[in-house]
Amino acid sequence: MDPVFDIIIIGGGPIGLACALEARQKGLSYIVIEKGALVNSLYNYPVNMTFFSTSEKLEIGGVPFVSNSIKPTRNESLEYYRRVAISATLNIHLFEEVSTIDKTNNGFTIITNKQNYTSKAIIIATGFYDLPYLLNVPGENLPNVTHYYKDPHFYAFQKVLVVGASNSAVDAALETYRKGAQVTMVIRDKEVGERVKYWVRPDIVNRINEGSIKAFFNSTIAAIREKEVDINTPEGIVTIENDWVIAMTGYQPNLSFLQNIGIELSPDEIRKPYYNAGTHETNIPNIYLAGVICGGMNTHSLFIENSREHAIKIIGDIISKK
Repeated sequence: MDPVFDIIIIGGGPIGLACALEARQKGLSYIVIEKGALVNSLYNYPVNMTFFSTSEKLEIGGVPFVSNSIKPTRNESLEYYRRVAISATLNIHLFEEVSTIDKTNNGFTIITNKQNYTSKAIIIATGFYDLPYLLNVPGENLPNVTHYYKDPHFYAFQKVLVVGASNSAVDAALETYRKGAQVTMVIRDKEVGERVKYWVRPDIVNRINEGSIKAFFNSTIAAIREKEVDINTPEGIVTIENDWVIAMTGYQPNLSFLQNIGIELSPDEIRKPYYNAGTHETNIPNIYLAGVICGGMNTHSLFIENSREHAIKIIGDIISKK
């Protein structure tokens, strides 16, 4: 007979790991199930990305995070969370995706693409990086279009169009430009986003002002072809030559997964999941939410630094029931 775990944690990001550390410390049996690599969202960040937060604000489980500078890089964060998992011998199953959760008399049956598990409680900490906002324009499915940006060298000496004006879009534009790409930006608003990191924003503004990077403001993509892109601008359609489109349009949480298992969402556009703010328990007893997923479509309200405490609240409530 398969063992019954106290907790199944869905999502192996920093907050999922924080929940595992807290469960381990309190003597609860658990498994972390992650559909991709360890801290998969961070792995998919751009290679040269630098966090806005300081390293101490990214710490989990009281384990110190020492970085070379005040603000750590993507590679340093991957190293840190990997070492946390190793040092605590966390029970993690990677590249395993949860498809269904069924309620049973004694708890839940969790069905994945590899096997089934039985658990008394579930923590969902799935983040929001897996589902990009689509442009919904002709040609978006072409092989020269991506919603994920990794390494600038790939785009050297190419005509690159970057869609968006957030941190990820600005990083992609600046890095590919400095590798020799001819960069154009399509920005929906009248200026570069105000949330762009304060030490980066002047750089992109200056590059646009001097003409090194071409920017179309108050504009959107109309259509994408293999070697051209049509842009909706205030002056009408503009067609430019193009090799690659990097659509940094943002990402959204998998709220359909929550709905399918019966978790209630707010009826407004935020679609915030219902949960008790003190315990993080949803409308389904013994199913909890942790991390960015708690904010619904408002993905800018929660970060690693202000979600770490979720683990303490959740594990505390689970223990109180035992």
